[in-house]
Amino acid sequence: MKGNFNSIINGKKPVLIDFHAEWCGPCKSQGPIITDLAKEVGDQVRIIKIDIDKNQSIAQRYNIRSVPTLTLFKSGKVVWQHSGLQTKAKLKQVVTEYA
Repeated sequence: MKGNFNSIINGKKPVLIDFHAEWCGPCKSQGPIITDLAKEVGDQVRIIKIDIDKNQSIAQRYNIRSVPTLTLFKSGKVVWQHSGLQTKAKLKQVVTEYA
């Protein structure tokens, strides 16, 4: 995943990453919000989910201390990050700003 991850975040499109864990209750609530957001924003942004337990090195690299943590990358750089549940409206606002 490491090499693939780097190529994903360094692409031309902004990338919204949902750092989550299977055991996390709020992550289960965030999932459908992310799915709805993906339908609304289409190709403007790439949206991926990363399980922090299966990808510990990536979680450590970006200092993910709690889940869900949503991180927006643009040209390989973190341009926005928030820990905790986010509304679709807020996420759409952030994604649109950087798209």
